[in-house]
This record gives sequence, C-alpha cells and structure tokens, in this order.
Amino acid sequence: MKMTGSELESKVDELLVVLDEDIRHIKRTLSQLNELRASVVKRDDVALGRLLESVQVESDSYRNSELRRESIRKELALALDCDLEQFTLSRLEAALEQEKRADVMRVKTALRTLVEELKKEHFSTILLLSECARFNSQLLQSVFGFGKTEILTYDSSGSTRRRPDMGFVNLHF
Repeated sequence: MKMTGSELESKVDELLVVLDEDIRHIKRTLSQLNELRASVVKRDDVALGRLLESVQVESDSYRNSELRRESIRKELALALDCDLEQFTLSRLEAALEQEKRADVMRVKTALRTLVEELKKEHFSTILLLSECARFNSQLLQSVFGFGKTEILTYDSSGSTRRRPDMGFVNLHF
C-alpha cells in the first residue's frame, strides 16, 4: 500500500506521539528504579508496596501504547516497502522531508540516550539486589548454621568452646 506524502506525514506524526509516550515511560521507569533502590536501602516496605502497585498499573496502561506503536510501524513499513524487522527510525528518517526528518532525529536521539541510561540504571539495580540477596544468604547461614559454619560458644564459667555443627539458633526442639 503506497501512501501519499500527506498520509505518510500523518502516520509519522502518529508515530512521533507514540514515541513521545515511550520517552515519558522510560523516564518514569528510571525514576521507579531510583525509588526501588532507595526503598531497598532504607528497608521501606510501604514504599516498595506502593511502587509495585504503580508499576502494575502503568504496565497495564502502557500495553495500549505498545500496540499502537506496532500497528503504526507495520503501516509505515508497508508504505516504505520494507519488512517490519527492517523498519527503523533511521530508515524512516531517510524517506522524509527535512522538517519531519528533524522531528524523527530528535526522538531517535532522545530514545537512544534514555535507553543507554536505562541500561545503566537497570544494571545498578541488579547489582544492589544481588548484593542484598548474597548478604541475606550469608546472614541466614551464620544465624541458623546452614552449611558447615564454625561457632564459638561460651559456657557458664566463661570458657570458650567451638561447635562447628551449630549456628546461633538451634532449630531442634
């Protein structure tokens, strides 16, 4: 299906609106990652619960935007006579007049920058949560004696005695 110049511009405008929504979504995601890390460090369960709820609500509403973007991409790929996998903003940029080309370039640059920042923030969050899990595991091992930990205990006279088979907490009744 071939589009006229004005139809193509109209579809590009629709795509730009959806991509601007994507930009706002990525910015909100960056903010949520920062909030997640802060809440984990502060051990703020209430804030983590609120964050989880807001992420669930936002992901449900964002699905519509994703569907719209894919629909517009299919139409534009068809208009540019290429497969959906080959359709990129760079390819679209090359097929447009100067004014629309600048708009697409602006969005492409913003998306590229935000996605790079999102990758870094995602990695930082993964590192923090991995460290928390490792620390919790070590703490549980030392408190409950999981694995072969060596524990130093004191008897009533203050003498030390090593008990390699027992943790701080005895799980036997």
